[in-house]
Amino acid sequence: MAGITLTSAVRNNLNTLQTTADMMSKVQDKLATGKKVNSALDNPNSFFTAKGLENRAGDLTNLLDDMGQAVQTLKAADKGIQAVSKLVDAAKAKANQALTTADANERDQYASEYNELMTQIDDLVGDSGYKGKNLIGGASSANDLKVSFNEDGSSKLDISSVDLTSSGLGLSAVAGGAGTGTIDLAGTADETDTLATFGFDAGSTVTIRNGSGGVVAELDADTATVEDLTDALNEISGVKAKFNATDDSIEIESSVNLTVESSGENADTAVVGSSGFNSDAAINAVIDDLKSAQDTLRSQASTFGTNLSIVETRQDFTKAMVNTLTEGAGKLTLADTNEEGANLLALQTQQSLATTSLSLAAQASQNVLRLF
Repeated sequence: MAGITLTSAVRNNLNTLQTTADMMSKVQDKLATGKKVNSALDNPNSFFTAKGLENRAGDLTNLLDDMGQAVQTLKAADKGIQAVSKLVDAAKAKANQALTTADANERDQYASEYNELMTQIDDLVGDSGYKGKNLIGGASSANDLKVSFNEDGSSKLDISSVDLTSSGLGLSAVAGGAGTGTIDLAGTADETDTLATFGFDAGSTVTIRNGSGGVVAELDADTATVEDLTDALNEISGVKAKFNATDDSIEIESSVNLTVESSGENADTAVVGSSGFNSDAAINAVIDDLKSAQDTLRSQASTFGTNLSIVETRQDFTKAMVNTLTEGAGKLTLADTNEEGANLLALQTQQSLATTSLSLAAQASQNVLRLF
């Protein structure tokens, strides 16, 4: 206060106490916050440099979240590829089983099971998405994945989606059930008439072949009747044939590929049956498509595996970079608690000494009271 007069000694000790108290307050702030630079007033250069490092570390931490989600999206696609590969292997097994039998009904059953596997492939691919992105669900920009590795997006990885559905793999359901064909007989035919009388050249041989070209039956057109041809067809497993007197024809319904032909020039040729598993050639064609699909799946799995390795490597690098940036910022702003603790202890001692000194200085002024 302006009206109070202090001696020089008292004022000097008072200033020392005030300075010590101010220093103690700053040391206590450092111990409380753990930082030696808490604002730009403490050290502008260190404060703003550390702030820049912390901001970059924060940006990279946000990118780490995106990288983590990209890793999961790639893993979901990889799991889908592995599962589709198993279904393709199962479909290939069905096709090979069909090759081991000539029974039309068994082949038809295998074809049905094969078609169910194709349906499951499509369903499985559709379920392989993650957070709205399906890398194997079809080539489209909506499914493409873009991963940024730095703040301005100049370092990135673009991952294109692919179509690994059955159609995308070049696969399709095989036709099943019976095919139909008709052998037209010239003139007014009767089942007891010979084949040479109607439609087939005299002296020719009527041959029934399966889908792979093998001879199932042969008939002499001069001696075999229309009824004999009908019976020969009906003896083949999976084939039903009947004479149609109204149209003068033999109608054929078959679940196996079948060809009826004559060595003569004027004979009618009937090709019946469906593609599917009704012939060895058709089954082998399906197996070739399955092998190609397996190659496609393995190649795409390798591509996604490389992408996954890149993202995981960048993820680990970014984590290390965040730690480096945070550590660098800490070196500029963090306090040495051991040192600050020692400083506080020294200041407390200094404060105690200053208080004692102030008391001694005040006693000198009090000596005047002894005169009264």
